[in-house]
Amino acid sequence: MNWKGVFPAITTNLDADLAVDHAALAVHCRWLIENGCSGIVCGGSLGEAQTLSFDEKTALVCTCVAAVGKRAPVVAGIASLSTTEAVALAEAAEEAGAKGLMVLPPYVYSSDWREMKAHVSAVIEATKLPCLLYNNPPAYRTDFLPEQIAELATAHPNLDAVKESSGDVRRVTAIKALLGRRLDLLVGMDDAIVEGVYAGAVGWIAGLANAFPAESVALFDFASRGDKARAAALNQWFLPLLRLDTVPKFVQLIKWVQAAMGRGTPHVRPPRLPLAGADLEHVKSVLARARKTHPRL
Repeated sequence: MNWKGVFPAITTNLDADLAVDHAALAVHCRWLIENGCSGIVCGGSLGEAQTLSFDEKTALVCTCVAAVGKRAPVVAGIASLSTTEAVALAEAAEEAGAKGLMVLPPYVYSSDWREMKAHVSAVIEATKLPCLLYNNPPAYRTDFLPEQIAELATAHPNLDAVKESSGDVRRVTAIKALLGRRLDLLVGMDDAIVEGVYAGAVGWIAGLANAFPAESVALFDFASRGDKARAAALNQWFLPLLRLDTVPKFVQLIKWVQAAMGRGTPHVRPPRLPLAGADLEHVKSVLARARKTHPRL
């Protein structure tokens, strides 16, 4: 598993009845890879995994794998209310053809290190697939500290990488100081990608790539090559869009932008509701300005 590059955390295409639209999903996956993305991450937070059944999550992996074939790896998000179901989902994702797993802490329940270590360890040990630990304390109220990540890396040879979404790019430096090149580090918050790469991250689990994959790949490449002038210029244009990934309604916002760009529908499952009022006016304004000022790549 090569964790380097831009991996869109894909949205889950829903039809008007809020059923998963697998045909649209397949088209979307192929389009992302054709635009330079390195792989696909399905069944994550942006993919509304909390609202998907076990069978829907497994079917999602099957569709993505069939869509991209051998051109790119599919990484399955593994999150559940229970450790038992998370383990079963990891096993099912491997059988469905996933090449890697993105391992999340359990939904709702957040506790101490002993319990969180037991949960993610059970998932990582359930398959031989390379695993990416997802650290997102703002969203899940569980913070995997660098020392704890080092402990997991020592215990589990197939823990390959960390998706760092604490919002503190110093975490990238701290993990590298403890583990060197043992783990690949990926940025998980869109508006921190340039800083994260400069701190040592080698990949990006990206949200706005669902609507702007070529721009996302270009930004990542500029930053990775050390082309700071081009990275700064593109990042300045992109930031208002990238910041849509870091607020509570990020799913609705990104899906709306994606639909407005002709790449899907804005439908979301309750308890999420379609955008309205100030939220809708804001995203319209952000996208209108981005379209008007779009730079040459």
